[in-house]
Amino acid sequence: MIRVLLLLLSSLKFSKLLFSGGTMLLSLGVYAWLYGWKYAAGFIALLFIHEMGHYIAARQRGLPVGLPTFIPFLGAWIELKQMPHDAQTEAYVGLGGPLLGTLGALLCYLLARGQDGDSGWLLAVAYAGFFLNLFNMIPLSPLDGGRITAVLSPRIWLLGAPMLAGLFWWSPNPMLLIIGLLAAPQLWKAITFRSDSPEALSYYAVSAGARWTYGLIYLALAGFLAVMTHDVHELLLALHRSGLR
Repeated sequence: MIRVLLLLLSSLKFSKLLFSGGTMLLSLGVYAWLYGWKYAAGFIALLFIHEMGHYIAARQRGLPVGLPTFIPFLGAWIELKQMPHDAQTEAYVGLGGPLLGTLGALLCYLLARGQDGDSGWLLAVAYAGFFLNLFNMIPLSPLDGGRITAVLSPRIWLLGAPMLAGLFWWSPNPMLLIIGLLAAPQLWKAITFRSDSPEALSYYAVSAGARWTYGLIYLALAGFLAVMTHDVHELLLALHRSGLR
């Protein structure tokens, strides 16, 4: 009987691994068809690195978590099988993705700058990595930035709403509408949030030192991503202009 149960558990784990790998290959095929296999492979690798940042952070805090699921044009996510017990844990898990994802994008950037030949695709991958991690830093739940800044106060999500709206006005995208719909209940939570509520005195009860630490890390990472996104974009434009001559 025990052997049968072990076999069932093993097959269940294998099926989850197969599902995660299958969604990754599906996304790889779609992106390769549209943008070429080298860019697609690099982009999927950065998505995987980002999600593994969340995965590792969640495991470090003792939270059971599933493998990443990939959906073309929607990105990827991991399934937290148990929600964080407090805002500081949520911020820690939320920070893991952009932090590791930024390191992955930085590695692509350094490799691209170190090559003399055709490195345009690698530079494009680095730009996509910096931009997507910067986008995820918008202080609005369910984005990573919202999960990180919640350690300060859910009211900060009210700053993220106009950022998301401005981004949609600048570049209309159905995905932004989906994120807006998902964020609507969180915005209402931010509007009605009270510092003397039971939730504020329990889930959001974080020390001043932790607030300062996460706040400074958030600002530093967001600032670095903004600078790198701008600079790599300028490099890609210069590379494009030189190719037209």
